[in-house]
This record gives sequence, C-alpha cells and structure tokens, in this order.
Amino acid sequence: MALLRLSADSLATESQSESVVEQLMEQMLFRHSRRPADGEVRSWRRSLPVLARELVDAGLGEVEVLVEHQLPLTSKRVDALLAGYHPKTGEPSYVLVELKQWSEAELFEGEPELVRIDAYGKRPVLHPVAQVRGYCEYLVDFMPALADVPERVSGVAYLHNATEHGISDLRAMGESSFGSLYTAERRADFHSYLRGRLDPNRSGASSADELLAMKIGPSRQLLAVAADEIQSREMFVLIAEQRAAFRSVLHAVERARAGDSKRVIVVSGGPGSGKSVIALSLLGELARQGRSVLHATGSRSFTQTLRKVAGRGSPRIRKMFGYFNQFMDADRNGLDVLICDEAHRIRETSADRYTKAALRTGRLQVDELIAAARVPVFLLDEHQVVRPGEMGSLAEITGHAEGLGLEVQHISLDEQFRCGGSEAYVTWVQRLLGLLPGGPVSWQGAPSFDVRVVDSPGEMVGALELERTGGYGARITAGYCWPWSDPLSDGTLVQDVVIAGWSRPWNLKGDRATGGAPPSALWATDPAGFGQVGCVYTAQGFEYDWNGVILGPDLVWRTDRWSARRKENRDPDFRNSTRVPDEEFDALIRNVYKVLLTRGMIGTLIHSVDDETQTFLRGLVG
Repeated sequence: MALLRLSADSLATESQSESVVEQLMEQMLFRHSRRPADGEVRSWRRSLPVLARELVDAGLGEVEVLVEHQLPLTSKRVDALLAGYHPKTGEPSYVLVELKQWSEAELFEGEPELVRIDAYGKRPVLHPVAQVRGYCEYLVDFMPALADVPERVSGVAYLHNATEHGISDLRAMGESSFGSLYTAERRADFHSYLRGRLDPNRSGASSADELLAMKIGPSRQLLAVAADEIQSREMFVLIAEQRAAFRSVLHAVERARAGDSKRVIVVSGGPGSGKSVIALSLLGELARQGRSVLHATGSRSFTQTLRKVAGRGSPRIRKMFGYFNQFMDADRNGLDVLICDEAHRIRETSADRYTKAALRTGRLQVDELIAAARVPVFLLDEHQVVRPGEMGSLAEITGHAEGLGLEVQHISLDEQFRCGGSEAYVTWVQRLLGLLPGGPVSWQGAPSFDVRVVDSPGEMVGALELERTGGYGARITAGYCWPWSDPLSDGTLVQDVVIAGWSRPWNLKGDRATGGAPPSALWATDPAGFGQVGCVYTAQGFEYDWNGVILGPDLVWRTDRWSARRKENRDPDFRNSTRVPDEEFDALIRNVYKVLLTRGMIGTLIHSVDDETQTFLRGLVG
C-alpha cells in the first residue's frame, strides 16, 4: 500500500507544483493519523521531482510509481517502488528506490554497513545499500508470490546530490541485484540500470495492480523460527533501524575487544518493532563468531519458551537463555555481550527471600547487568512496565551507566511489525488509554489491521474460532479481575472467568500441562492455549494472529475519563495501596491493557464487561 500512486509522467508534471506533497500529507494524516515530520516533507519536495525527471529522461514515463510504499506487516515505507515489465523476460519487474539528499558521507569507524554524515553528528546510520537490500529481502520474504521469483525484485539507492568523490568511502560495500548505488555524477549509468529492469515501451499499471493484489504471507513469527536463527546461518530479515541496531552492537563488540573498553547500548521501541528479532539475530551471530554471549529476560514465560523452541534438542543452546537475577555474583566483564530482552522488566534488586544472605546487599539489578559484560544491550518498551518495582526505563539505565562513566548509545526503532504494521492502531490504543495526549478518537480503519468491538465473550470466541479454521492462530486475554484457582485433583480446570453465563479457565500457573492445557510458559505458543484466558504475564513478549481482549471492571470509562478501580483487581501485586499508590496503580493498569491490546498481528476483538465502557468503545469503533 502506497501513499500515492501515479505514472512517472504524471509524477513529473505534478511535482512542478505542491500538488504531490499536499496529496502525500493528506494521505499520511488519513491513513496513519499523524502529520508527516518536517524532514519527511522536505525530502518529498527535494527528491521526488528529481526521481521523476530521471525516469522521464530515461524514457520510462509509463512506469508506475508507488510513492512511500509500505512494506507488508510493518509501518516501514520505501521511498518509491517502480512497477513495470522486464525488457527481456516480459515478466513483472519491481525496483525499490531509496532516495538520499546527502552530498557526502563516510563509513562510521570503518564499519562497512554504518555511515556517518554531518547532519546526524556522531550517530551512525545504515548504509543506503544495506537499507534498500533489506527492503528487497523483506518484500520477497513476506510475499509468497515473489518468493520463488526473487529476480523480479531489485533495489537501488540514488544519492542525487552526491558526487563519486563525496561518497567514495561507501563503495567499499559490495553491491548485488538487491542493492546498487548511484550518484548524480553517474546519471547515465543510473538510466541504463533502470532501462535494464523496466521496459520503456509498456505501461507499468498492470504490474502494479498485480503486486498490490498479491497475498501477504504471515510473518515469520519470532518463536517459530528461533531454532533456525540460533542453530543455523539463516537470519531474520532485519531492515532499517533494526539492521542499524544489529550492526551497531556488533561494531561495539569489536571495538570493546580491540580497545579493551566498554559500551552500553539501549534499543527502545514499541510492541512489535523488532526488539526480540534483533536480540535473537545478535545471539545467533555472536555465538557463531565465538563470542561469549547470553540472552536474559525478566519473563519466565518468555525465557522458557525460547529455551524450548530455540534450544530444541540442544541443552547447550537452552543454557544461553537466562534471567536477569542470575548475575548477582557474575564476574565483572565476564561476558563479551549480555542481551537483556524485555528490559522494561528489570527490577530494583535481584534479591528475594530465597537469595543467600551474602548476596542480599541491596545492589541494583541494573548495576549487576551492566557489570556482567563488556557490551550490555538493553531492549525495552517503557509503556510495558506493568508491575510495581519494574525499573527498566531509558532514563534509569542511561543515568546509572553514565554515573559509572560509561558511554551509552541509544537506538530508537520506529517500525511497527505487530498489529499488521499499523501505526494508526498503536497510536489509537495509546490515545484511547491516555498514554499519548489528545484523548480517545474514533477508529478510522486500516487496510492491514482489523478492529472490532464485540457484544459478548461468546461472540468473541465464535469469531476467533472462525479465523482458526482458516489456519490462523488466536488467543483471548483479560485483565486480572477474577479469582485464579488451581486445577482440581483430577486435573479439571476451574472455570474462573465468568461473564454473564459465559466462562473459561485462566491459563495454568505451573510448569506442567494439565487437563489439556499447556504449561503457563507455553500458553502463548501452544495452540491448546486458546482454551484458556491468558493474563498480561503470559501474553507479554508474544504475538499471535488474532487477539481477543476482555477489559475487566478494574478500568472503566466514566463520562469523559478512565477510572482505575483497585477493588476490582485480583492481582496480588496491586493490593497494597502503600506500596502501590493510586496514581501508580492507574498508570500500571493502563500499561497492562496497552500490552494486551497490542499482541495481535492481523486483528483485535475487544469486549468490556462494563456497560458504559462497552458503549463508549462501540461509539469509537462502530
């Protein structure tokens, strides 16, 4: 899906006025519920007329141009996708174009995939060839119709303000069909490149139609391919900021080894932005390089699932996945890298009532984690802090590291891979819950994501069962507002979640399957988990195709605002109002529902047990 589609001839004509930019701004606001940044608008004004001129001068005026084309199941957009037909084979041909206004650039500290330009100061950015190559690989990976004919896709970065001398450093990186680089000084070569892939005598409209009609395959979900990631050389496709984060960590590891130094890296991003994809890619690559590396989380469910799936058949691999509280007495800098996934789950201290007395020193958990490796890497989402005592914020980690005199590098991920890549949906959820300013707004719909308000849990189950018959996965979660019983002696699960005659058991608490239900840690990944209602502790960190969410009576809408009601919540961590003041309880409950509402890849079904809240939601969604 592109923000704008037109022929190269039309783009050249409309680029002579503000028409193209105005249309792009309107479409951005309509589809993504936000106005484009000033930098985006400047890029459109400066680069699109240049691209249109080059296409027309190359005799490719009939080529179809998809401007700001969104990659499937992500919010990342390619500057332009050119659709046409190959001049020799006659088959559809697609060229992804990344446009840069850079006049000069150099490699970042000799790292072949990272680039430094003056406009960004000391912060490295991804090499444009690596960027467009990642886009091509991703497009082929997520469109089954292209998977068997990858030769139909090619990619090029055009630095239309640069000379060869100004970017000579960048030539050190090899090129391929998925990634080539041209400058203004080589316009003639750029024209030849385009004519070699796009027939100047055929309209590209039908080719574009075919691309837009292609079925989008389900993403390679994190845990389904974790074993391949850790145990073989096949990697996830990392794009844009993901790839830059990945390369930055590898670069920092090499620098720390060569210079006997230390660097802290923090990668922040919203749900589904690819943090755990980066984590597993790093773990696999660093292990293959022979580096001492471990993966740690604060989530029992997440760690045990990774051990089961990624480490299947290999006890050695399973040992690479641990917990944040395992590093209390670790050797200082004993590891090359410690990957702290779901770092928002970091707690104030690791010690509990089972900890040996000698280790109950009050030392901060973040200090233990930083000390354990030359390059500690923290991947976090600050809006996923859902329990009292969780301390994993960018400010906390950065402040502590800088207090130790350590260099901190922060990388922000702006892609959205969960929720079908729908920025609009994630923004809608955050505004709905008051996590972004502006207040709740009506859901305007999105091509890649389905949102429905259903009238009962029974209707929710029926709709999700229908999707399951089509081969999709689904789960139902709820706020912790009902009692949570252990199974009966005969293994029968107690139907604790009771709503107007409908009932269902919670997910199991323990590590053993019972009554046909999977262990707690595998609820989100075992298909049998659909038979129980999950909570935030078993859902956090995971994703599934279809997401059913039941809002309990602990968060209700009253007239013009949300009201958090502690007495309706059954979570033991929230009972003590002294330990968890009302203001903190309110913030944590909103974060809980934000986590639950952003687990789906294709769609989310919502139901509130409170009549006024249900009416309010129905008015927003329709």
